[in-house]
Amino acid sequence: MTFEQRAQLSETRIFKAVFPNTTNHYDTLFGGTAMQLMDEVAFITATRFSRLKMVTVSSDKIDFNIPIPSGTIIELVGIVTKMGNASLHVHVDIFMEEMDSDKRVKAISGEFVFVSIDENKKPMRIEIENIKQD
Repeated sequence: MTFEQRAQLSETRIFKAVFPNTTNHYDTLFGGTAMQLMDEVAFITATRFSRLKMVTVSSDKIDFNIPIPSGTIIELVGIVTKMGNASLHVHVDIFMEEMDSDKRVKAISGEFVFVSIDENKKPMRIEIENIKQD
């Protein structure tokens, strides 16, 4: 199996409704909530790819392009974009949909890096059987 095939198989999609308890004083999705959801999707994606214990080591360049109002549906999509010796890079997008329309738009994007750890919480090599990296 190639890296691209494994990344495609581990792609993770989660849908959520944006309710008032997740919004800020502008009635849009609170940024901290969006980041928490993105980290969770990235974690699931990295774990599905590696099937190892994974921890977040960084998040980078989270772009909040469009405010997400209460009463909308969001889809979070995570995909592994790069693999190192003990690390995985995961890209996460949040798409927004209005409940009464099929209009869909990318609202937020971000990058996360995860490291695989052993039983002593030390980084360990990611060894995926038969994976071919470009």
